[in-house]
Amino acid sequence: MTSEVDPLLGDGDATGLAETDAFRSAMSRLPAGVVVVAVRWRGLDQAMTASAVTSVSLDPPMLLVCVHADARLRDALDDVDTWTVSVLADDQGPVADWLSSPGRPAIGQLDRVPHERAPLSGAVRVRGAAAWFECRTAQVVPAGDHDVVLARVLAAHEGEPDAGSLVHLRRRLRPLR
Repeated sequence: MTSEVDPLLGDGDATGLAETDAFRSAMSRLPAGVVVVAVRWRGLDQAMTASAVTSVSLDPPMLLVCVHADARLRDALDDVDTWTVSVLADDQGPVADWLSSPGRPAIGQLDRVPHERAPLSGAVRVRGAAAWFECRTAQVVPAGDHDVVLARVLAAHEGEPDAGSLVHLRRRLRPLR
């Protein structure tokens, strides 16, 4: 038996919104690059894995990243306006897993991640990443359970020429070359 989809309400309820599980499942078919967003806040390095990041503008250079509204790193972005994005290379799945682990410690969370300090923001960038960006927050827009953080790109660097990338597809991390 096939279910009918209401042309006005979609597959959701009376609100007209898609069901959460159906939305999550459908979005899992869209490959997304995997990055680490990091900020130096109150003398500590805070970092998290993200897959909702994209280029917004070339002139001026801007990108956006989506951060869960109640994430520790989101709190840091209220106080600090410069931060980094490390585009993870195809062999950095363990870094992505660790920095997306719930309950990881606030202090020393980067002890097991090879990194260096970025010169403009003071935040860390992941060593061996495919690319890095240093950013300054331009605007934060609430969007459901996440906030969209729009940023001006202060600096952009590529990693090794033969580095692949890590993507999130169908709820799994996958190397891509």
